[in-house]
Amino acid sequence: MAKIHELGFELLPHPPFSSDLPPSDYFLFPEFKRMLAGKKFSSNEEVIADTEAYFEAKDKSYYKNGIEKLECRYNQCITLEGNYVE
Repeated sequence: MAKIHELGFELLPHPPFSSDLPPSDYFLFPEFKRMLAGKKFSSNEEVIADTEAYFEAKDKSYYKNGIEKLECRYNQCITLEGNYVE
């Protein structure tokens, strides 16, 4: 906590879980699920290999853009006082 304050960040209160905010739900997995649609795997290793290849192929800007979108979603959630973010 001291380091957060030292760096000038403000800790915002939020509910233990908000379905609007997890990057995995709105950013990482929708496109990944589309990529997997209809595929059949013969082993766990094949699933792991495809998953790793998918995320390793993404440019750093893909992840940077996702984090930047997260800030926007947080701000929307704050403005809406925790109500659902579209």
